[in-house]
Amino acid sequence: MKPWQHEQWCIPEANAAFVAAMEDVLDLYAQPYDPQRPVVCLDEKPVVLHAEARPSLPAKLGQVERRDYAYVRQGTAATFVLVEPLGGWRHYAPSARRTAQDYAAQLRYLADEAYPDAQVIRLVQDNLNTHGPAALYATFAPEEARRLRQRFEFHQTPKHGSWLNMAEIEISILARGCLSRPCPNLATLRQRSAALEAERNAEQRTITWQFTTADARTKLHDLYPAVQTKLD
Repeated sequence: MKPWQHEQWCIPEANAAFVAAMEDVLDLYAQPYDPQRPVVCLDEKPVVLHAEARPSLPAKLGQVERRDYAYVRQGTAATFVLVEPLGGWRHYAPSARRTAQDYAAQLRYLADEAYPDAQVIRLVQDNLNTHGPAALYATFAPEEARRLRQRFEFHQTPKHGSWLNMAEIEISILARGCLSRPCPNLATLRQRSAALEAERNAEQRTITWQFTTADARTKLHDLYPAVQTKLD
């Protein structure tokens, strides 16, 4: 390129924001495992609690269990899902709500119980309005909020790009393992999720992410700017 020429990047603002956040997350996933700087993905799974309207008929020889399609709605709950893909660790935390205070409690759990010796926890999460450092200040005294804030490095997935959060993969496993049959109350949800968590942690089930920044620039090239040469 001649000195009197320059590159002009033509890209809609929304696409630019998507690409910037996407490449930040993908570059983070490409880094090697570092126990002092663990990468943890966080997301939440809304759960509708259902009780059976009629008792199910147990399985017997030649016949599967039979359940009535009718159910009684018992309210709602949510499960926070925290997963360290390369470390083979996850934590499911069912809750009656998913407010900023509930989210802040999960950050304190990560900082003080799950990773008390880590230098920094690199946290991948979506753009939900309760997700972010402000939740710490809305929940704890300023000194405590600041202490916890310094333990985290926040990485947001792009808007409409929650598929980039590996916690989504863990949520699908949680749904199949705990929610394939009606869950009548929060206590049952906690019991089921704790059993699944213990099983998967004992086996140190990791998640292998294969979609890279190079893949994104090829397969999602329409989101990227076209370089034009413009005369001064």
